[in-house]
Amino acid sequence: MFSTGQIIFGVLFFIVFAGIIFFSYRKDLKLHRKYYKGTIYILLGFIAFILLLFVLKTYLKG
Repeated sequence: MFSTGQIIFGVLFFIVFAGIIFFSYRKDLKLHRKYYKGTIYILLGFIAFILLLFVLKTYLKG
């Protein structure tokens, strides 16, 4: 389906892209801690809401 060159390009692209994202995140870690404090609660709220919808769907279906 994919040629050897395409697979090599894809793997190398992924490694380089992930490396750039990782180093960019590490560079901005202090800013993230300062400006995005408390966002874990928003994430937990979204997860709880999705779980609630799933439970309601399952409960009302059967």
